[in-house]
Amino acid sequence: MKKLIKNGIIVTATDTYQADVLIEQGKISTIGLDLSVEGAEIIDAQGHYLFPGGIDPHTHLDMPFGGTVTRDDFRTGTIAAAFGGTTTIIDFCLTKKGEPLRNSIDEWHAKSKGKAVIDYGFHLMIAEMNEEVLAELPSVMDQEGITSFKVFMAYKNVFQADDATLFRTLVTAKELGGLVMVHAENGDVIEYLTEKALAEGHTEPIYHALTRPPEVEGEATGRAAQLTGLADSQLYVVHVSCAEAVQRIAEARNKGFEIWGETCPQYLVLDQSALEKPDFEGAKYVWSPPLREKWNQDILWNALKSGQLQTIGSDQCSFDFKGQKELGRHNFTKIPNGGPMIEDRVSILFSEGVKKGRISLNQFVDMISTRSAKLFGLFPQKGTIAVGSDADLVIFDPNVQRTLSAETHHMAVDYNVFEGLQVTGEPVSVLSRGEFVIQNRQFVGESGHGQYLKRKKYEKGLIL
Repeated sequence: MKKLIKNGIIVTATDTYQADVLIEQGKISTIGLDLSVEGAEIIDAQGHYLFPGGIDPHTHLDMPFGGTVTRDDFRTGTIAAAFGGTTTIIDFCLTKKGEPLRNSIDEWHAKSKGKAVIDYGFHLMIAEMNEEVLAELPSVMDQEGITSFKVFMAYKNVFQADDATLFRTLVTAKELGGLVMVHAENGDVIEYLTEKALAEGHTEPIYHALTRPPEVEGEATGRAAQLTGLADSQLYVVHVSCAEAVQRIAEARNKGFEIWGETCPQYLVLDQSALEKPDFEGAKYVWSPPLREKWNQDILWNALKSGQLQTIGSDQCSFDFKGQKELGRHNFTKIPNGGPMIEDRVSILFSEGVKKGRISLNQFVDMISTRSAKLFGLFPQKGTIAVGSDADLVIFDPNVQRTLSAETHHMAVDYNVFEGLQVTGEPVSVLSRGEFVIQNRQFVGESGHGQYLKRKKYEKGLIL
């Protein structure tokens, strides 16, 4: 059935205006004033914003790590994402050295097929760059539509790649039209600091942060940026947490390097003191990079406003406090890294950003949707409200006030890192390709509705 959304205020990355939106066959077919369509289902959005569906460029669903597996899989994770106003995720497909890339891609397809309630794509981890990997990459890009590649500069002896692998990945990405992503922390230095802390008897969660100081993030970010410039390639720095990394990105962009930066809601509203909570509660806030001293928050907000950082990912990677985070009760290095943020990403940015005057409404839409669509080969199918685009839409109440809590969230995990945070604004209804996933704050979607997205290649110089 055709759907006609009336009386809403449309907000895109560039415009804000009142208009009606007609949806036909999963696409936006008409935008105009006072539309009247016989037989269409009428959806009244009076007093609400109409946003393009959020795109979360950074999730880890059903992911093995540290001897356990994330609590949220492609069903629970995408339901929570939809409640939060996200209609597309891009998840990280982990690979293993010495094995074909195809094995990991098939594994991630198996994890996601028939479970996702919203659309999804994959980034591909590059653990090594050799002739076998080089031979596979063209088909990965052309047949699978995977056009972004993740290189870890941290997690020594687990995920960490060497500089030669990073540089060869950058060179290859330039040739093939891919976007290289880096987790920028100096894993070698972290290993030294970690061994030193343990030898001195320091086992508490706060030492996760103290052994991963901001200098190791800044150094790795700068190193990755320099290698990108040398390769004349393109780079996306994930989960930027501190002033040191922001500075390196800004310097590289000022030199004309094609470099982009992402931060996450947790770094905008939480700080390092959370890891000092008593009775091992600090373990709930262990992820990498770690939370920083509070003054870094202003740096991150200013970088978003000025355009030195461009996107907001959740870095969703949820582990229960009981039974999973507790694996590291007597050794902070055994605490599974990650937290549950997929559901609250959009609301936190709206409440703390738009409502508090830190960013504009249009910047908000750009950060939570449009910019990721452009960077990761989904625009204009996703990321905007335009004729011909997918009808991925969020009807958003900008005035409702609520408290974030594990008691009311929809993630499978047993705690909420933003517990007790008061926010203003909430998605009321969410449509994915013209079908309600959330309707009047109730889940009405179906497992398997979400489609796998084959993404376009990166076009250098296309995005300012």
